[in-house]
Amino acid sequence: MDNKTRLVDIILPNYNGAKTLKETINSVINQSFQDFHLYIIDDFSNDKSINLIEGYSDPRINLIKLKKNKGVYFCRNLGMRKSNSKYLAFIDSDDYWQKDKLKKQINFMQKFDNKFTYTDYTPFQETNNTKIFKKKINVKSKFNRTEFINNTSIAMSSVVVERSLIKNLKFKKLKICEDYLFKCEILKRQEAFKCEDTMMYYRISKNSLQSNKLRNFYWVWLINKKYNNLNIYKNIKSLLSISFNSIKKYGFK
Repeated sequence: MDNKTRLVDIILPNYNGAKTLKETINSVINQSFQDFHLYIIDDFSNDKSINLIEGYSDPRINLIKLKKNKGVYFCRNLGMRKSNSKYLAFIDSDDYWQKDKLKKQINFMQKFDNKFTYTDYTPFQETNNTKIFKKKINVKSKFNRTEFINNTSIAMSSVVVERSLIKNLKFKKLKICEDYLFKCEILKRQEAFKCEDTMMYYRISKNSLQSNKLRNFYWVWLINKKYNNLNIYKNIKSLLSISFNSIKKYGFK
């Protein structure tokens, strides 16, 4: 890959995502916006992920193969450290983007000087190669930190952030919910704004936020207490509000 600086670097962590990874990568390289690097950090996969990624000849794809499983937090941090673009975008190995997502989002950020943006998204499940799409999640138009703590509707695969806003911020080494804390930390510095009229597609799987709800709430509670400095009453309010908004979005499943 050449060393030319691109406008956007896209960070894609992968661990054994071969079943869904092709759709994810294709949704990136087929974007109408083409000025990007795609950093795929493979977290020591033992499926066919590496063969699939190496099958692409696109020079914008940069595969980094870890020699030991390090976790998604490490993969994202490594991708950010390797990149040198003005904007950073994130996508998970089981999600995918609408064709004009990057184009509209970057134009939106440049036009209004917004440094932290996100989009709406459509959840779906896949059974026997058939996608079942759920109701589109219409996210509110902007978030400050307090609002986000009570409504965690900014999906990581929809986020684009200007590097100047992140500075030395990193994903913390947590078992889960490291992206929740990362977004909370950014929101200490600036509000986030939604780019309208585009979206990403969010796959609900066994490893998604919708499974193991008690475990997720436990970690949100710990993060709120240790990093967000919430007292017990604000922490309870956060969990209840997150639960309520999750039911509104996804139902009781």
